[in-house]
Amino acid sequence: MGHLKQRNLITATERLRDQVAHALRAALISGELRPGQVYSAPGLAEDFGVSATPVREAMLDLAREGLVEPVRNKGFRVTEVNERDLDQYTEIRTLIEVPTVGRVARTATREELEALRPVAEEIVRAARDHDLIGYLEADRQFHLALLALSGNERLVETVGDLRKRSRLYGLDALDERGELIHSAEEHLELLDVMLTGDAEAAEACMTRHLGHVRSLWAKDTGERA
Repeated sequence: MGHLKQRNLITATERLRDQVAHALRAALISGELRPGQVYSAPGLAEDFGVSATPVREAMLDLAREGLVEPVRNKGFRVTEVNERDLDQYTEIRTLIEVPTVGRVARTATREELEALRPVAEEIVRAARDHDLIGYLEADRQFHLALLALSGNERLVETVGDLRKRSRLYGLDALDERGELIHSAEEHLELLDVMLTGDAEAAEACMTRHLGHVRSLWAKDTGERA
């Protein structure tokens, strides 16, 4: 009760359950919901001005994504991500995304790659406007759309799941330090390199990008420790 800022969730085009889930992700990004803390569905429902049912449903969606975990008779605990988790997520993403980007650089058409430019530009705009939800969504769209050019749907699903488990944490602190903008601009750099068809350079660029993201995470977890 009283955990979150009041939000107007009702629209005609989106299910209430999805709206609540979106609002909860926003609360995770902004730091309103803290890792390790337990929150009850009735308490969050009061904050949102809705019944507890869509909140429970939304929290179960987040639990399937690994963002929260059920606590018997109490509610849901926000999942904590430690340095070992982040190292492992980054290692898996590197093993998958780096060679895939190299392959896509060799096989994708200029039109397919240029179609991603508006999304890359949206990542930069969102970072400059301190729009964390917009940043996260545009960043997700860019990376998954780029990987989709490989034609491997299961690969895209795997990376999407890894991103859900890691990228929500620490964005607020990174934004406050102004470090999101540089990370955002790396997407345009990667796109320009891939347009040259140089697979090796594209792989190197993606490796740097993932390493940069991991180093930003390390800074944030260090400051919160």
